[in-house]
Amino acid sequence: MKSKFSYISQSFITQGFWTALSGLLLGFLLYGCTPQAAPPQQDAVSSSQPTTSPAQNEKKVILTTFTVLADMAKNVAGDKAIVESIAKPGAEIHGYEVTPSDLERGQKADLILDNGLNLERWAERFYNSLPKVPHVTLSEGFEPVNIADDAYNGKPNPHAWMSPQNALIYTDNIRKALGELDPANAATYDANAKAYSQQIRAIDTQLKQAIAAVPPDKRYIVSCEGAFSYIARDYGLKEVYIWAVNAEQQATPKQVERVINTVKENQIPAVFCESTVSNEAQLQVAKESGAKFAGVFYVDSLSPPDGSAPTYLKLLEYNVNTLIKGLQGN
Repeated sequence: MKSKFSYISQSFITQGFWTALSGLLLGFLLYGCTPQAAPPQQDAVSSSQPTTSPAQNEKKVILTTFTVLADMAKNVAGDKAIVESIAKPGAEIHGYEVTPSDLERGQKADLILDNGLNLERWAERFYNSLPKVPHVTLSEGFEPVNIADDAYNGKPNPHAWMSPQNALIYTDNIRKALGELDPANAATYDANAKAYSQQIRAIDTQLKQAIAAVPPDKRYIVSCEGAFSYIARDYGLKEVYIWAVNAEQQATPKQVERVINTVKENQIPAVFCESTVSNEAQLQVAKESGAKFAGVFYVDSLSPPDGSAPTYLKLLEYNVNTLIKGLQGN
């Protein structure tokens, strides 16, 4: 026989159970019938994520082999893509040595832009390590100038971007490549390329006018490397250089003597070199020929941001001004 205390306790527990259960069922019923807002913390997270880092991450990542091409591509891409150069400002591009960090960046790229024409001798090995990353060569679409002497005789001169007229082709090739990669922003790339091309044409006009003011018998461009064959062809200059392509060793006495004799015979007033190589041999040419060493050109690389040629357009302007001042004896 149960005690009164046991009966009361059991009754109380039973009643409490059914009371709690009823309250729980009522709560579920009311919750299901009432519109519910998302919890504040969850809503804050979901609204911030799509508008910040993911939006940035959706931009295509474009790598270029060197700084000149990177600047061209940035002008076409605008803020619709991320563009970076593999080689740093001041680097010599012909014999560039790829680093592990370059390979790591390459694996994350959506597209790589190169110059071609045997400029980047390291590119094939680089691409073999990145079989899934597409690459586009920007020098397609015009007739190359072949090198006439040295070990590179008969091979195309790779420095096609040094002529503003070729730069227009580079710009259009960049426009096409970005548009195919990222069709959603193709209209922006088209508009940016058109505006950038207008700036290049302005420098083309400036170069023609500046060279026209130089006497025809003084229209020489004497440099360390034969990087100006396209400018010479397009603007009526005669090119003289110590070596055809940046050499892995110092200039030979025969190369230096040949340039000294050419400068003397033609009474060329000024000689130049490039920013990424030693100017020692050209200083010797100037001393023994009586010409003035009139400065350096920027060719294979832009300068740092605070330098004379931080962009491709500035590079062209600086080179034009340096050349004309030298030929005019200033």
